Amino acid sequence: MKRITLVAGVLGLGLTVWMLSRFGAQAIFALVMTGGWGILAAIVFHSVQVSLSAQAWRIIARRDLAPHLPLRDFFMLRCVREGVNNLLPVAQVGGEVVASRLLGQRGLGLRRAAAATICDLTLDLLSQVLFTVSGLLLLLALVRRSAVTDRLLESALVLAVVGVAVFASQWLGAVAVVEKLLERIASHLGWGGVEGIRGIHQEVLGLYKTRRNAVTSLLLQFSAWALGAVEVCLILHFMGHDCSLATGFVIEGVGEAAKSAGFAVPGALGVSEGGYMVVGGLFGIAPPVAIALSLIKRLREIAWGVPSLLLWQWLEHAWPGHGNGAEKSHFPHSGR
Repeated sequence: MKRITLVAGVLGLGLTVWMLSRFGAQAIFALVMTGGWGILAAIVFHSVQVSLSAQAWRIIARRDLAPHLPLRDFFMLRCVREGVNNLLPVAQVGGEVVASRLLGQRGLGLRRAAAATICDLTLDLLSQVLFTVSGLLLLLALVRRSAVTDRLLESALVLAVVGVAVFASQWLGAVAVVEKLLERIASHLGWGGVEGIRGIHQEVLGLYKTRRNAVTSLLLQFSAWALGAVEVCLILHFMGHDCSLATGFVIEGVGEAAKSAGFAVPGALGVSEGGYMVVGGLFGIAPPVAIALSLIKRLREIAWGVPSLLLWQWLEHAWPGHGNGAEKSHFPHSGR
């Protein structure tokens, strides 16, 4: 796995270097600097998206309508998830593992924490599928149909199938299979605490069965994705390239879908830039501007990610994992 990540990272870095050299690194960085206040606006505005995603996770984590842990706990853990996924070579899923364990230590229990994170991740994926498909349908109304739009629609169809398949597989027992696999690995390697994850499959199904919570969570996640369109408009405005909210919606949908598709590449390096460049070209946005847009979004990720990694280390000591029925986990974990 490490070798695959390394190779993917090298390819992503190579693609980024090629784009910078092909379209002019000096011009691109000049555009990034022109963004100025747009960078600060993106950093501040992202707090709204994180808050919505954190509340969505908090809601799906409970079976009843009464609150469990405060929103600030889920907000901090959402920051940790994004920081780990965006800045560390963990194929976009390491943050969920870290956050699940910390959430279990906070008092939710390892089984409920893992199940809640699986549900949240699945609903996040489904909401992104809805967001991307909505953006591409809007694209057809804004630009003429071409080979590029056809390819994008084909990709959206694949993404939709994957999203539905992931959700359906959980009802068909995929989580139970993973659970048994983890038990075998833990037994083989002599890890303790495996009893804390038994029953995750039923826990996941139980959380989904609280339909009001599941639907509310899905809508909040969709809203968080949709607000990314506002971020795109803000950044482009400060770079001197104004666009409509509808255009920003399409650009963000395709750009984030490209980033998710490049999950094997650390930080989706090069893949995300390529996605913004392709869709931006449909609206007359020059490649240097599209690449600069992606780089500014990366600066926002760094501005949030570095403090989030420090927050992760603080939470490791601040939430020692006791009380409130939390199962102790002896699984090895990174960052300690």
